[in-house]
Amino acid sequence: MDGYWTVGLNAAMTPLTPQFAVVLVALTAVAVLATLAGRITVSRAVVTAAVRAVLQLAAVSLVIAAVLKSWWSTAGFILVMLLVAVATAARRITTLRRGWWVVLPIAAGALPAGAVIVAAGTVPLQEVAVLPIAGILIGGAMTATSLAGRRARDELKNRHGEYEAALALGFLDRDAALEVVRPSAGQALVPALDQTRTVGLVTLPGAFVGVLLGGGSPLQAGATQLLVLIALLAVEAIALVVTIELVARGYLTTSSPN
Repeated sequence: MDGYWTVGLNAAMTPLTPQFAVVLVALTAVAVLATLAGRITVSRAVVTAAVRAVLQLAAVSLVIAAVLKSWWSTAGFILVMLLVAVATAARRITTLRRGWWVVLPIAAGALPAGAVIVAAGTVPLQEVAVLPIAGILIGGAMTATSLAGRRARDELKNRHGEYEAALALGFLDRDAALEVVRPSAGQALVPALDQTRTVGLVTLPGAFVGVLLGGGSPLQAGATQLLVLIALLAVEAIALVVTIELVARGYLTTSSPN
C-alpha cells in the first residue's frame, strides 16, 4: 500500500523539462480553442483553472514535505482542504451567507469513510498515507455536493408548478421539494458510477497506476484502486442525500422553495 504514495520508478516519472511546460500550454490552448469554437463561454475559466493548478501544485510541492512531518500539521492541511472544498461547492450552489451549510454533506461523506478505512487498517496509519486518502474523499464529496445542489435548485426552479401542486395536495414544504428533486438527484453520482463501472476497461485511474509505479504488484494495485472507488461511491452517496435534504429544507437556497 505504501507504494501508492511514493513513485518509485524514476523512469516513469514526468520530467520537468521545457517540453513539459510547452505541453501544458499547448493542451490548455487546445481546451480554450475548443470552447471558443463551440461558442461555450468558459474559455477564461479554463485558463484560470490551469494557472491555478500550476500555482497550487507548485506551492503544495514545496510545503508537503514539512506538512507530513507531524500529525498536527497533517491535520491542519486536511482542514484547509475541507474548507477549500466547502467554499468551492458553496459558490456553485448557494449564497455566501448560507455557504457554511455545505460543510455538512462534505464532512458527512468524507469523515466516516476515512475513519473506517484507517480503523480497518486498509491504509497505514501514517501521515503520508492518510493525507492523500483524505484529499481523494473530500474531493469526491465536494463534486457530489456541487452537482447535487445545483441540480436540485434547478429542478425546484424549473418545476415550480409541480412543487406548488404538491403543496396544494397537503405536502409539507420539505416533502413537496423532495418529490421534485429526488427523481433526478441520482445524476450527481453518474461520474462516480461510470468510473467504477469502467475501471480497468476504459481507464486505469491514479491509485492503480500509482501502486504500479511504486513497485507494487498488479493485484495490490487493483486492491488499492477498488478501495478508493468503493469509498468514493459511499462518500458521494452520503453527500448527495445530505445535500438534497438541505436544499429541500431551504438551507441552501436564497429563500424558501415557495
